[in-house]
Amino acid sequence: MAPDPDEELKDEKNPRPLDEDDIALLKTYGLGPYSTSIKKVEKEIKEMAKKVNDLCGIKESDTGLAAPSQWDLVSDKQMMQEEQPLQVARCTKIINPNTEDAKYVINVKQIAKFVVGLGDKVSPTDIEEGMRVGVDRNKYQIQIPLPPKIDPSVTMMTVEEKPDVTYNDVGGCKEQIEKMREVVELPMLHPEKFVKLGIDPPKGVLCYGPPGTGKTLLARAVANRTDACFIRVIGSELVQKYVGEGARMVRELFQMARSKKACIVFFDEVDAIGGARFDDGVGGDNEVQRTMLEIVNQLDGFDARGNIKVLMATNRPDTLDPALLRPGRLDRKVEFGLPDLESRTQIFKIHTRTMNCERDIRFELLARLCPNSTGADIRSVCTEAGMYAIRARRKTVTEKDFLDAVNKVIKGYQKFSATPKYMVYN
Repeated sequence: MAPDPDEELKDEKNPRPLDEDDIALLKTYGLGPYSTSIKKVEKEIKEMAKKVNDLCGIKESDTGLAAPSQWDLVSDKQMMQEEQPLQVARCTKIINPNTEDAKYVINVKQIAKFVVGLGDKVSPTDIEEGMRVGVDRNKYQIQIPLPPKIDPSVTMMTVEEKPDVTYNDVGGCKEQIEKMREVVELPMLHPEKFVKLGIDPPKGVLCYGPPGTGKTLLARAVANRTDACFIRVIGSELVQKYVGEGARMVRELFQMARSKKACIVFFDEVDAIGGARFDDGVGGDNEVQRTMLEIVNQLDGFDARGNIKVLMATNRPDTLDPALLRPGRLDRKVEFGLPDLESRTQIFKIHTRTMNCERDIRFELLARLCPNSTGADIRSVCTEAGMYAIRARRKTVTEKDFLDAVNKVIKGYQKFSATPKYMVYN
C-alpha cells in the first residue's frame, strides 16, 4: 500500500497533518512530499562524514596541510630530490610585453644576460621589470617570481607583539599625546577631513626633551594603539662597518614600509645618525652622514613617501642637521618638558597603581619634594620605596619609605642627573 503524502508531511514537533494549501505551497517551491525525509538523511550524512574526518585526524586548518595520517614522506623526499634547484636572477627588461611571444631579459649574478621565456607554472602578469625571479639551470626559463630582497636585520625591526603600555600609563604629557594622536591616528581614522580641506596631513614628528620624560614611552603607547605596522629603529643600528651599508638598510627599511597598507617608523636616539654635517679632515664621519642623507632623501625626496608616518626621538635636538628638521620631513616638533606639580602627582599615582601601599599617602606632598624631576626619577623613587619595605620585611609600603626614597634618589643621585646639562643645550 502506498504511503499517504499527508502522513509523510507531518511536522515532527507539531503532529498536525498539512492541509491542501500547505502541500500546494511546497510544490510551488519544488519541495515534494518526501523533502523532510531527504533533509533528515542529508543531515545524517554530514554528521557521519564529520565523524569519519575526526577518526582520520583531518582538522579544519588554514595551513592547507593534510592530516598526518595522509602524509607520504618517502615519495615527497624523492620528488624533492628529483626537482632541480633554481637560480636567483633579476628580470631587467620585458620585450614585446602583453603579447604571446613576450620575452624576458634576465641578469644572472650580474655576470651573464639571457633572453628567456616563461615556465609552465608562471603567467605573464606575475612578472614585472626589476623583479627578482627563480630560473632553472638548463634553459634559464622563469619558473617563479621572488619577493624583494630585504635584509633579515631590517625585517626584525618590525614590532610584532603590541607593547602593554597605553596612553593612560604616560603621565603628565596630555598636550604631547594630543599632538601625537593628531598626526598618527587622525589621518588613518578620518582621512576625509584632510581631503575636504585640501591639505596633506603632517607626516613626521620629532619628540625632544630631557632623558626620562616619556618620549619612547609615548611611542610604545602609539604602537599599542594603532593597527598599522610599527617599525622601531635605534639610530646606532644603522651605523655599519662598510661603506654604503647603512644607506642600503635605510632604503630597504622604507621599501618594506611602503609595501604595508599603513606604517609607522620610529627612530629612537636619532642623534646617533642625524648629526649636523661637518668635515673633520679625516673622513671618519662620512659614512654616518651618508646614512643620514639617505634618511633625508627617503623622508621627502624624489619618490613619494606613501602612507608612512615617521616618529623620531632625541634628547639633543641642537645637534641635528637642519635638512632633517625642515617642514615636509619632520612637520611637528613636540617638546617633552619636565612635569609640573600636577603631572608629578599623576605619575606617582600611575607607578603606585600596582604597588601594595598604605592608604592616605600624600602623593602631592611627595611631588612637591621632587622639583625638576623627570618621570624616570619618580619611577625610581617608587622602586626604592618598595626596596625599603622589603628590607624592613613589611608587606606594604609606607609614606616614610617614600620620603626615604626621595632623599636617596632625588637628593643623593642629583649629581648623576642629565637634566641640568640638557637645559644648558636647550
